[in-house]
This record gives sequence, C-alpha cells and structure tokens, in this order.
Amino acid sequence: MAIDNLYHINSGVIYNQMRTDQMRGQIASDDQNTNAFASVLDSAVKSINQTNAYISDAENEEIRLALGETESTHDLTIALQKASTALQYTVAVRDKFLEAYRTIMQMQI
Repeated sequence: MAIDNLYHINSGVIYNQMRTDQMRGQIASDDQNTNAFASVLDSAVKSINQTNAYISDAENEEIRLALGETESTHDLTIALQKASTALQYTVAVRDKFLEAYRTIMQMQI
C-alpha cells in the first residue's frame, strides 16, 4: 500500500501539513513533525469520541421508544444510521492505520 492513500483519511490535517512542507521546499523539523502527528492523533480521538456520542444517542432513542416517551421511529432511524455510518468510518480509518503500520514495520532499513 502506498502511504499517499492515507491523505484521504483526514485530509484537513494531513493535507495542510503536506502542502506547508511542499511550499517551504524543505523537510519539517522534528518539532513540526511532532505537532503534526499530535494533531492527527487529536483528530482521531475526537472522531472516536464523536462516534461514541452517536452510538449513545442511538441507544437513548431506543430506550425512549421502548419506554413510550416518543413514538417517532424517524428519529430512531436517523440516530441508528448516524451511529452505523460513524462506526463504519472509524473502523475503516483504524484498518488503514493498521495497514500502514504493518507496511512500515515490514520495511527493511
């Protein structure tokens, strides 16, 4: 797998860092690389937290419907679809990171 495929995972952080480095025409220093890596990890943590929030919202909608507090199956369907889509995205990102990690670990120096 080519590492440039990872640019589509979180194009905002990774792409901006790549463009900044290319415009400067130099390799970023260790501090810049650390900050870029930290921002990518921060973005991943935010994405996981958002996924957990969507799953929690879906569970709350299910409980509300079961208790008879609401009769709106539309809201339940939307909440379940948001949770499902967010979880699929999170799993896809995790799989890409693991694939990239395995590729890097198999490189010979």
